This record gives sequence, C-alpha cells and structure tokens, in this order.
Amino acid sequence: MPRGPRHWPTRAAVAAMTLAARLPWRLQRTLGAAIGWLAMHLVRTRREAARVNLALCFPAMDPAAREALLRASFRDFGIGLFEFARAWFGEVGPMRRTARIEGVERIQALRAGGRGVLLVSGHFMTLELCGRLMCDHLPLAGMYRRYRDPVMEAAVRAGRARYAVAMFANDELRAAMRHLKSGGILWYAPDQDMRGKDTVFAPFFGVPAATITATHQFARLTGCAVVPFFHRREGADYVLRLGEPLAGFPSADPVHDAARVNAAIEDMVREAPSQYLWIHRRFKRRPDGQATPY
Repeated sequence: MPRGPRHWPTRAAVAAMTLAARLPWRLQRTLGAAIGWLAMHLVRTRREAARVNLALCFPAMDPAAREALLRASFRDFGIGLFEFARAWFGEVGPMRRTARIEGVERIQALRAGGRGVLLVSGHFMTLELCGRLMCDHLPLAGMYRRYRDPVMEAAVRAGRARYAVAMFANDELRAAMRHLKSGGILWYAPDQDMRGKDTVFAPFFGVPAATITATHQFARLTGCAVVPFFHRREGADYVLRLGEPLAGFPSADPVHDAARVNAAIEDMVREAPSQYLWIHRRFKRRPDGQATPY
C-alpha cells in the first residue's frame, strides 16, 4: 500500500473506518443517523440531487411525504457508512445471527446444472454488508468500479477478499465472463450512469435513464441466468432474497432487456426506498439533448 505523504489523508481515513467498524452495532446506528443528518444539511448539492430524484421517481407522492423520505434516506446513508466499514474491516456476527436469507436453493439448482448466475442488485447502502452475509451461503464474486486513490483501492480490495471468491474491476470484463462461463456466481449493480460504457436509455420509474447494456451482454455471451438480489435492513436485522431468474433473458433487444433490469431494481427500491442511494445523479444524461434536471 502506498505510504508517501500525499497518501497520509487516505490512510488516516482507512484507519478511522477500521476503528469505526469495531464499534457496537447499536452505537453505529446512532452515530450513523447523526452523520446522515449533518450530511443532509451540509452537502447541499447531494441533498438537491436526491430531492430531484425523488420528485422524478415519485411524482404522485405528497410533497411532505417526499421530504420525510429524503430525511430518512440521509439517515440510512449515514448508517450505511458504518455498514460498509463493518463489511470491509469489521465482523458481522451480530448481523449473521439474525439475517433472514431466502432463495439460496434457486441458485444451487442453477449451478447444479452447470450454469453461471449473474446476481443483479441496486446501489443500496446495505449492498456491501448484505453481499458479505450472502457469501456465507454462496461463493460470490463481485464487480466494482476502481477507486482512483490507490490506498483506498488496496484497502477495499483487501477487505472484500475476506469474503468474496474474486473481485473484478469494471474493465475486467473478459475475466468476469470466464467466471460466469465456468459456472460461477457474479454479483453487480448496473443502476448508475456509467459514462464511457455501452448504454441505452431505458425507463427507471418511468423516466428515461442511461442504462448500461452489460447485463444483456453477459447473458448473451455466457448463457448465465440473471437473478434479482433483494436486500434491506429491517430495524437492526437484514432480509436477503434471491428472486426468480428473469425468464426469456436475454432477448434480441438490449433496450428491452435494460428496461427489465431497471424494473427489477424498481421493485427493490419500493421495498426499501430510504435505503437506496438517491444522492447519485441518475438522470444527469438526457436523451435528445434535453436539459439535465439537476
């Protein structure tokens, strides 16, 4: 891991996350809620991005209810920071003892037939912790976007190596496809606007959203099953559910397939709307040169 002076701030941040990961779970939830409250009031650009996203995705919701959801999303964002830290650098014994996990048998049946499985999820604050919990039951590999800072990249890769069988950066597509072709399980979240990637505009909550076609391509080139992976926090406990494989996937139309994936992620969001990462500018790129809503 790089040690020069310019990396000291990131090394300090990693050390702080490592210490935070070891705090009692009850204290982490309390501190996380406070951090989320501060973030909502101090980081105006992200607060406004979340507010725009909620208005676009839930136009029929009462404005007061949307503001309440906005506040809850920042609370869960703060708690999620501790969930990420615990997943990478801490222990998950308290969560493991009470987690409810459904649908593992579906994946085992697919693998028994020699078929690879692509687990599709969304960017929820529970993503990393629930991925670690699922690794107790299935040998997951993951895909991720590289960190620009080499210290954070090394720390997070080392943390994920504690539970994932492999990690593939988003520029390691051939290795990821080999993993699927060999009957492996790959988990990723395709619900962010990934500039520079193959994208189409597909509806997300009825709003055209730049959506990567990687799910379609993975299924087309490897023959893998595509399975939605739902996960959420309920109080202090976690619920993880592996859905039915998407039938007839892939089709001949990548736009149609992108819409199906987005619809599956919509279902996940509706189950735990406050735990979704609303601060991402999901609709920044618009079709036909339309103005950004942000």
